Amino acid sequence: MTTPKSPSAPEPAARARSGRRAVVASMVGTTVEYYDFLVYGVAASLVFGKLFFPQVDPAAGVLLSLSTFAIAFVMRPIGAAIFGNLGDRVGRKRVLFLTMMLMGVGTFAIGLLPTYHTIGILAPILLVLCRLIQGLALGGEQAGGFVMSVESSGDKRRGLAGAFVNSGAGWGLLLANLLFLVLNELPGDAFLTWGWRIPFLLSAVLVLVGLYIRAKLDESPEFVRVENAQAVKRVPLADAIKRGWRPMILVMLCCLGTHVNFYVVTVYSLTYGTSVLHQPKTTLLSMLLIVTAMYMVSTPLFGLLADRFGRKQVFVVSAIALVLTPFAFYPLLGSGSYLPMVAGFVLLFLAVSANSAAEPTFFALAFPPSIRYSGLAVSYGLGAVLGGSFAPLISAALFKSSGSWTTVAIYNGGAALISVVAGLLLRELPRLSTKTSTAQSDSAPQAV
Repeated sequence: MTTPKSPSAPEPAARARSGRRAVVASMVGTTVEYYDFLVYGVAASLVFGKLFFPQVDPAAGVLLSLSTFAIAFVMRPIGAAIFGNLGDRVGRKRVLFLTMMLMGVGTFAIGLLPTYHTIGILAPILLVLCRLIQGLALGGEQAGGFVMSVESSGDKRRGLAGAFVNSGAGWGLLLANLLFLVLNELPGDAFLTWGWRIPFLLSAVLVLVGLYIRAKLDESPEFVRVENAQAVKRVPLADAIKRGWRPMILVMLCCLGTHVNFYVVTVYSLTYGTSVLHQPKTTLLSMLLIVTAMYMVSTPLFGLLADRFGRKQVFVVSAIALVLTPFAFYPLLGSGSYLPMVAGFVLLFLAVSANSAAEPTFFALAFPPSIRYSGLAVSYGLGAVLGGSFAPLISAALFKSSGSWTTVAIYNGGAALISVVAGLLLRELPRLSTKTSTAQSDSAPQAV
């Protein structure tokens, strides 16, 4: 007589596969986000002023084109509010499919846009519209990826799952940098006439891969439990603001250290290195490629450490490192010797990597499941605006007014010090068993 198979036997393996798919799908979303960040920023600096704003002074055209880059940061909190609220109402899977599709539409459309010489004033209007679509989608994408990956992973590997998602930033930057190194070899005005479109059109490949993976995802187990317990809120964002405003403020402040230092390394260091230190741009880009590759490897490793020693501990220690490392970064960068300059980049980026590794799980678990997407998306989006969008501009202004790197390092380290204090105050909510009612989870006091 054949012994029937237990129906529960395949469940752990199926859950593990589902969790891995969720993590990979979320990592692809982060890759697309940072790929878009770099290709748009480079295009805005090099060609958008000439192609979409030729009727104004060239310098003013560059400023106008860069302002379209900043629009995405401004739109992120709005997108976070819309998609975060939706993700807590209808589920993480559906919303993440929608945000990925919107990102793809916005980015691909930029590669097809006619220029000012073809359709006049409509060209910059369409460029801004595409950037608005990108910004809205990005507002719900990264935080949603954090939530989906953390909720779909086992308790012992949640830190690794969140860190792997954030390692997608390195993949995005690496792909974009390599692509521009190739396009830099185009003859004559080829980049200005048609070459700039290639990075935007190729983004469709990443987006299609992400959509394919996401179409096969299972819904987050924790959201399913919220639904089964009939604990879905009518307006989750309103409930998050009412009941979770303390962790929302703390998460926003926790973001400052990483975002300020990340954008200083990837954006301001190029300006500082070329205009102040008179280093070749190719030298600085080679250093960025080195630390980008290091970031891709080290971030998941720090995620393992976060699971071993605690997400909060890794976050706070790495934030303390970010307070100190800017004061080594600028002198090493100013040495003029290649190896010390690389050491400065590695030192600062290792601290950024460790901080980024702890963020997704530490932040996501500060909120109960029924308001997690809303609370995390809005607070993370606001933190990205306050930390990332202004960091290169503030750093440049501080150096111009003082003539010394010390004031810039104080700003970089000061932002991280705020993150240290906020990280000490923020706590993950206690983990409840799967048999515990989600309603009980929602009644738990907010940790601050």
